[in-house]
Parts: sequence; structure tokens; C-alpha cells
Amino acid sequence: MAEKRWKIHKFGGSSLADAGCFRRVSDIVLSYDEPRLGVVVSAMSGMTDALINLALLAEQDNASFSVALQAIGERYAETARSLLKPDNLVEVLDAWSRDADDVSDVLKAIALVRSAPKRSRDVIAGYGEIWSARLLAAYLAQEAPNRGGSWVDARSVITVREAELGPTVLWEASQTKMDEALPVDFAGVAVFTGFIAADEDGLQTTLGRNGSDHSASIFAALTKASELTIWTDVDGVMSADPNRVPEAQVIDRLTYSEAMELAYFGAKVIHPQTLGPAVENDIPVVIRNSYNPSHPGSRIEASAVPSNNIKGITAVGGMALVNLEGSGMIGVPGTADRLFASLKGAGVSVTLISQASSEHSICIAVPQDVAERARMVITEAFADELQSGQIHSVDITDEQSIVAVVGDGMAGTPGIAARFFGSLARAGINIRAIAQGSSERNISAVVDSSDVVKALRAAHSGFYLSAKTLSIGLIGPGMVGTALLRQIDKQREKLAKNFNIDLRVRVISRSRKMLLADRRIDLSSWQDDFESSAVEADLEAFEQHLNPDHLPHAVIIDCTASEQISSRYAGWLSRGIHVITPNKKAFSGSYADYQALQDAADTGSAHYFYETTVGAALPVISTLCDLIYTGDEVRSIRGIFSGTLAYLFNVYDGSVPFSEIVRVAKESGYTEPDPRDDLSGMDVARKLTILARELGQELEIGDFPVSNLVPEALRDCSVDEFLAKLPEYDDEIESLYREAAKLDKKLRYVASLDADGTASVGLEAVEKSHPFSNINLTDNIVQFQTERYSSNPLVIQGPGAGPEVTAAGVFADLLRLANFLNTGEGYV
Repeated sequence: MAEKRWKIHKFGGSSLADAGCFRRVSDIVLSYDEPRLGVVVSAMSGMTDALINLALLAEQDNASFSVALQAIGERYAETARSLLKPDNLVEVLDAWSRDADDVSDVLKAIALVRSAPKRSRDVIAGYGEIWSARLLAAYLAQEAPNRGGSWVDARSVITVREAELGPTVLWEASQTKMDEALPVDFAGVAVFTGFIAADEDGLQTTLGRNGSDHSASIFAALTKASELTIWTDVDGVMSADPNRVPEAQVIDRLTYSEAMELAYFGAKVIHPQTLGPAVENDIPVVIRNSYNPSHPGSRIEASAVPSNNIKGITAVGGMALVNLEGSGMIGVPGTADRLFASLKGAGVSVTLISQASSEHSICIAVPQDVAERARMVITEAFADELQSGQIHSVDITDEQSIVAVVGDGMAGTPGIAARFFGSLARAGINIRAIAQGSSERNISAVVDSSDVVKALRAAHSGFYLSAKTLSIGLIGPGMVGTALLRQIDKQREKLAKNFNIDLRVRVISRSRKMLLADRRIDLSSWQDDFESSAVEADLEAFEQHLNPDHLPHAVIIDCTASEQISSRYAGWLSRGIHVITPNKKAFSGSYADYQALQDAADTGSAHYFYETTVGAALPVISTLCDLIYTGDEVRSIRGIFSGTLAYLFNVYDGSVPFSEIVRVAKESGYTEPDPRDDLSGMDVARKLTILARELGQELEIGDFPVSNLVPEALRDCSVDEFLAKLPEYDDEIESLYREAAKLDKKLRYVASLDADGTASVGLEAVEKSHPFSNINLTDNIVQFQTERYSSNPLVIQGPGAGPEVTAAGVFADLLRLANFLNTGEGYV
């Protein structure tokens, strides 16, 4: 009946490293209530290598093999003593001693002839599994007398025949022996030795390295198991090697075919031969972690629930490319046959084949250590064609690696190859050869081994990470920067859940110190962490940490007003790092530098957003872009772009001196620390310059008049002296105010720009009915007069300053960037 079918569990050497591991394995096994459990075990971690080393020592007639065998015994005895009660211990250690005598006899025979034939090595190497099985069975019998205690020597069950591709299971003979090994009504836990088997003559052999997984699959087939679980030291089959790709994830479900491909290309958690018997008998295989048994692991079966088109990205190193090239190959039948026949004769296995459709060349990837042999036999096979010039050359490219993306969902899905090769291209990786099977389950690319880690990370990020995953570095966590970090922290989880936007603030830098995090900085405690963990600020190290190979996009948010920082934008952009900033310096400096900024962005395929340079969070630049890109003709732009100057002239009514209003505004935080930075009009001039350049005008500061409200005599003194002497000039502002009042107008500090490039910044008297006369205290306002908005101009009005609104504008730019990177939609 179905409920009485076997379930097989296999534990590798890392799961049986010491007494603690044996206890953990026992707890896992006994936690299952199934009536029939099979447990296949490997040798204890490092045991097989130690046993093989005995044969090597004996082959050299090195008498120390006896000492080494004794050390193995001491390790085994120590583990057994930690697990077993005295009565149970004696039987296990006595059995080990008998085995050790047999091993010693074999070693002495090897030493005598100074040769270790394969059969002798197999006999010695196979004892590790026997000792593990015997010890685990004894411990299970001790802990659960009604369930444990049985162990089966695989040499008495699994019968194999050596073939060209390795040991082949003789299924009929093995099944007969399996039925004899355990009664039909067996109930409980049976422990099986992995790795070892017997040939048709009954002599011991092995299934090769990692053969215990193959043993487990064989026993699953022989017991007609409903499931095979392979316990190892990782949580499952990973989407990439986590030692190379930090963002690697456990693959929940995958098909036999996907697992086969990943195993072939180096996914070490699965042995390629393991899946054969499971596939033939439709037995699901589960990969789990004995150190983390609560994790469900990876399930491998005939069909998996569709999820990602790509299941894994893996790599095989230590390869070389051998290229056969010549015009004489074109249209000549049998060329490939001769090539591969020569390689077969030389015992060279070909890992990858790539041939040009013109038949002008055939490129193969082979292991590096046989590349020269391959070149020699190919050269010999085509000696006549090489001499006549029909074939030009047989070349080797050393130190290559194959990077492969694997997934059943690739079949019939357009764009997979484009995404793969595009990811490698963006990482600056040169592809030397490509190959794809007709099943479309695998796409492989050959790259220089020096680039393989970068290639794995780039490909993995292209498929596994959201296109909206951003590695963020913030420079200048002042009032605006701190407000931005607070806003990101508040919205991060919601953005990830609802929109798949993954915002990772990984660097925060002040002028002297910076805080780094491998994955992301905890924004709820970053200030405390900064005090305790910050390191010396270094913009080179900042950039290197921010822009790793395994994350698809990096963005620097500059919340300073520093020209030193803005001067670095071009370099960052040229290296593919996006920039978001409220800093006006780069976009209002010299026009040549502005053009260089655009060229750098094109070079690095990077983008810069600077909505907040004009009007904080008000959509001034984006609205202007909308007008331009939809074909409207912008005739003029006029606006009040300084919240400080808006406040001063909203409050000033002639009853209180202008100097007093400036002093109160400074004390209230409405002005810069030095109010002259606002009164000079230079900030407004920069904003107007930025808008002019959006219109395509090559405007520079200095090309148009800017009314400086700071008296010339007070421009170079200290702030305190400026405030003390400013009352001496109150009459000038009062006179302008009186003149405007006589005309029933109000004073406003206005920036103006016409389509022909005429620009000005200064005080104007405007009608009381004009929108500029009816704004809130610190509002910014901009008026676009266009072909569409001619008689009734388009007006944008609202708060144009303040940490929260400016931060919100920067945050909005960050989300625009994320959306563009994902969809390609928007203006950048």
C-alpha cells in the first residue's frame, strides 16, 4: 500500500563529521513516523581521503601507514565512545578492529609490490561507509530499540558491471539480492552503506567519488521508494554558488532535467548520476540541510510548478577553447566527424561545441589539462588540410570558464538569450563562444576565467534580482539626507511587497566618515551605527563598495551643495552609476561641463535625475519635459524660485524695516546661515540656468542680469557685520516698495526666460491680481506660457523648500529611476 512505501534518506560526510552530527542525524531520522525508512550513509567527513592516503603511503613502502591507520581508529573510537553505552560500544569497536586487520593485510600486500591496483584501493576506501553504517545503526538501536538496529552492506545487494561510462547497475540481480536482504514485512529503520558495491564475481568495487548519492538513488529504486531525501550542509539547490554570488537563493522546485543540467555544470550539491534511477522510477528527490532541518529544501521531480524561466546560473572552470578554422571546411561533409573521432581516440571529452553557420570554424571547450593533447590529435587528423592551406590553424585559448543558465521555462520564451548576453555585456565581459541545445533548456557562454565571478554575478542579478533592485549610496546625511533616509525606511517594505522595488541603502557618507553594509544599512538605527561603526570616508572605496558585480544597479544620492562632490558626477555616470541630487552645481556650471555630464551618462548607460534642483518636490522639470516631448512650444518661463525671497517680500509691507525682517527670518531658519546666499539671487540664477538648458539653450550664469539685493559694501564682511549694517540700506528697498504701491503692485523677486534666450533675475513690481502676488509665505511658483497655454499660462505652485519636501522630491526621483530601469519608460 502507498502508505507503507519506503522513504530513503541519504546523509553525506559533512552530516556525519563527529558525534554531535551523528546525534543530529539520529534525531532527524527518528522524527519521521513512516513505517519503512532507509538511511544511506557516506563515510565520516574526511575519512575516505584518509583511507586512500593509506594506500598511497603503502605504495611508497612508507611504514607510517600503520600509524595513520591507528589515527583513523582513534577518531572512530572517540566518536563511538561519545555515542554508545559500554555494552553496545564493545561490539562496534571489536568489529572495527577486525576490519582494521583486513585493511592492514591489504596495505602490507601493496607495500610488498609497491603498487596499489584499483581493486585494492576500492577495498580500502569502502570501509569508511561500513564503519558509518555500523555506528549509526547501533546508535539508532540504542535510542529507539523498536525501530533501529538493522544495517545492510551494499556489497551484498548492489551488483554492477564496469562499462565505458562507469559502473552500470545490474538491476535484476540487485533486486533479487535486495529482496533477500530485508524481509517483505520489514518495519523500522534500515541503514545502508553508500559508495560501495560488488561486481558480477562478487568482488568489492565502488561507484566512484560522490557515489553515495548514486547509492541512495539505487536503493530508492530497489525499495520502490516514494521519495529520496539527500541531506547535506546547504539548504538546497542554489540558484548559483553562494560563495561566488552572495544573492544566491534556494530553488524551491525544479525538474529532473533542470537538475541534470545544473549537476553537469558543477552544482556540487547534486551528483549527475544520482538522478538516473530516480528519473527512471519517477521518484522525487529532495535536497535538505541536516544543520537546518526546518528548511523545506529543494524538491526535484518530473514536473515543477512554473516560476522563474531560469532556475540556476552555474559555471565550470578549468577549461580551454580549441578552435579549428579554415575556408576549406565550408560545405565539406564529414569534417566534424573526423574532428570528434580524433578526440575520441585520444580519450578527450568535449564539454561544449560551437560552430559558425558558415562552417568556417568549429570551436570546442575541453578541460585545460587535455587541451594540448586535443590540439595535437586534431592537427594530426587534419595535417594534409593544414599543409595545403584549406585549414588555417588549430588554436588554443587557455584559462576559460563556461557560464550556463538553466531552466525548462526558457523553451519558447523570447528574450532569455538577450537578457543573458545583455547582463554580461553591461558587466563588460567578453563572450568567446556560445552554445544552446535544441531543447532550449541551457544557454552557455565561454568567458575568460578571470571574469567568471563577475559573469556569474551579472547573470544572476539579471535573472534573479528585481530589475528595480538598487544599491544606494547617500552622501550628505544632513537635514534633507536624514529626512530621505527616514522616508525610505518607512516605505521600503511596502515598495518591495507591492511594486517589487528593492531599495538597499548600503553606504552613507559624511565628509570625514562613512558607514558601510554588505546587504543594507538598518535605517532605523543608522545614526547609532554610524557613531560606532563608521570608517574613514574615502570616495574611491565608497564607489567600489556601492557598485559590486552582484547587484544590477547602483545609484549615488548627493544631498550636499558641494561642488567637489558634483565634479565627480561625470566619472560616476561614465562607470554606469546613476546619480540623483538636489545639488544645482553640476547642472548650472559651465555649459561645457554640462555637456560632458550628458556624454558621460551616454558612455556609462547611466541616468541622472535632478527634479529637486528647481522647486524642491514641485514637478517643475518633469512638467517642462512633458511639454517639450509632447511637442508644445515653450515661449516663456517666469517664476519665483526662492522660498526665502518669497517669504521676505510677502512679509514686507513697509511698516517694519527690511533689515529687521531679514534678521527675524534668519533666526527662524527661513534663510541660509548666511542670508546673503539667498539675497544675492545666485541660487535663483542657477535654477533659471537649469531650466534654460532643458529648453536646449546654451545659457551660462553671467550671460544675463541678476539683481543682487546685498549692498556692495556688505558683500565681503562677516555675517554679524552684515546684519548690523544692513539697516543703513533699508531706504533702498523701501523706495522700491513705495513706487510699486503707488501703482497698486507688489514687489516680487522674479526669474524670467524667453524662448529667444533673453533671461533676467531681479525685483519686479507685479499686479496684485497676478498669481505671483497671491502665494503663501514661502511658496515657489512657476508660470509656463506655451503655444497650448498661451492666454492662460500653466502654473505650478507650492512649497519650494524644506527638508521633508525636498527629500520627498529626491525620493520621487529614486522611484522614477527604478521604474525606468524596469520598464524603460519615462524621460531621463
